[in-house]
Order: sequence, then structure tokens, then C-alpha cells
Amino acid sequence: MTCDHDHDYFTRSMEFQVSHKTVIVMVNGHSQQIKKQRFVNFFALFRNFFVTLLSQTERTYDMTRVLFVHQEITPYLPETQMSLIGRHLPQATQESGKEVRIFMPRYGTINERRNQLHEVIRLSGMNLIINDTDHPLIIKVASIQKARMQIYFIDNDDFFTKKKYLIRDENGVFCEDNDFRCVFFSRGVIETVKKLNWSPDIIHCNGWLSALMPLYLKRATSVKDNPLFSDSKIIYSIYDDAFDEKFRTGFDKKMKVPGIGAKDLKPFKEADYLSLTKEAIDYADGLIIGSEHIHPEIEAYLKDCKKPILPYQGENYKRAYNDFFESFLQTKQ
Repeated sequence: MTCDHDHDYFTRSMEFQVSHKTVIVMVNGHSQQIKKQRFVNFFALFRNFFVTLLSQTERTYDMTRVLFVHQEITPYLPETQMSLIGRHLPQATQESGKEVRIFMPRYGTINERRNQLHEVIRLSGMNLIINDTDHPLIIKVASIQKARMQIYFIDNDDFFTKKKYLIRDENGVFCEDNDFRCVFFSRGVIETVKKLNWSPDIIHCNGWLSALMPLYLKRATSVKDNPLFSDSKIIYSIYDDAFDEKFRTGFDKKMKVPGIGAKDLKPFKEADYLSLTKEAIDYADGLIIGSEHIHPEIEAYLKDCKKPILPYQGENYKRAYNDFFESFLQTKQ
């Protein structure tokens, strides 16, 4: 039986023997024979109940929860400074005794068979309305066995699967639908976390594709009024991932959701890397400089920022990042 991360706690103490017409369920040495169709109906009916119950039970252990939202993670993408942090920081955070969830886009360059991605049916099926058009949200997962971590992939055929590149096509041209992808990715992560019923203490966003997360988390009505996120602290990491192109006209309308007002939308009348990053800085609770060199205008903007900022840490970043996370948990207490 294949299980996604949020209900493997329930199934790992159970064993199943399946024959043509019956299923033998063994729990802690006790067995019960059930007709196969009755078992399927029973499991489908009560699965969500057990997942929710265990989610609440696990929470009593008072483990700090960290949600990682990454633009790039290796081994699914080539090694870059950002993708290496996406791979190793969550592992270090998990090994420090915290509970983690990790999200990234399901780019079309990712080989599903080689990386053993599979769809999580119960998390998929929602439509996100962007610019008055429905866009199906598909959630897939894969595991990095060595690190005992599971990665959630935000997918959509038009925005990701059919695009056999990241943000530029094979000719180096900036993808014109990067505006849609930016909106879809951030909103997709938030809606999936809500479906998981998982309340993060820290939300760490990495890369401009996640730059709308702080704004949505602080201003969108469906999020800021949701108790899952009421105590979450948002950390935004800034990298040398700037682009010179502007998003298409109308980005402010594409990103609009209830709760986002005219003042919030004003910087996005002519949206680009700078407006995205500055808005993320304005709405985040803390900031991390993830690259040795960042855009000079952003560097200047940070000088007037009164929020906690973790300077660039080089290769020995894992302990410093987790200490930075802890500093926000102490202020919550």
C-alpha cells in the first residue's frame, strides 16, 4: 500500500493481505477478515477522519512545524545555490526535531517515472480561479529516501507539465505565463496546506516564484482569518534570481483575491522582479539573504527595513537558519 506522508502514521502499524474476494487486516498482531468491497467502502469513508484525528494527536507532541516553499529543489532540478538549500535545509531542520512540509512546482522538466512522483487524489481536484478562469490544481508527491523527506509538487498541465523548461524556454525567452505561474503556485501551496489541516509555525519562502505568499498570508480573507495560519511567522529568502522582464499588463487583476485591496495591488500595475521582491519584504516577518550578491536596488531597499534580517551565511548556513527560525518562535511565546 502506498501512502502519502500525512497519513502514514495510521497505516504503518497495519498490514493487509489481499485475496480475490477478501482482505485480511492485521493490527498489532490481531487479524480480521473482511470482504474486499466492504473494506474499500469502509476505508474510503473513514480515511479522512483518521487523518484529521492523527493530525490533531501528533500536534500534542508540540513539535515546531516549518513549511518550506521552494522555487527549486535538487535532485529534481539541476544543482544551484537555491536548489541545494531546498534539498539540505529541510533535512537539517527535520533532524533538529522539527516537523516539515516541503513544496515546489512540478516543472515539465521533472521526470515523473525516474523520480517516482504520484498524484495524491484526495488533495487534488480543486480549481483555482485566476482572472475569471478555472485552473485545476493537481498535487503530486515524491520521496527523498535518504533524507526521509517527502516533497509536494504543485502541478497544472498548462502552467507546468506541458512546459519543458523552468522560467525561460529553450531559446532563453522569458515565459509569458510566468505571471500566472507565480499566482498559481502560491495559492496552490496555501490551499493544499489548508486541505492537510496542518498549521505551520514558520513559513519559509524561497525564490521570486513564492514572492506572493507573504501578501496572501497576511491580506487574503480566506487565509488571514483561517486559524491554521493565525500564528505563523513568514520568512522570505532573497537570492540572485532577478530577471529584467516585466509581467504582462493585468497582473494586478490576476493576483487579486478577496481581502487584497487597491493599495496592495498598486505596486503590481507594472509588475517585475523588483515589485514582487519589495512586496514580499514588506509583508514578511523576517528576511534571509540567500546569495552573496543580490539585486542592488533590493539591497538598498533592505537598508531601510526594520525587520530581522539574517545576512548571507555561505556554506555553513543550516544552523544559522534554524537559529533564526527559533528566534521567531521565542517571540511568539
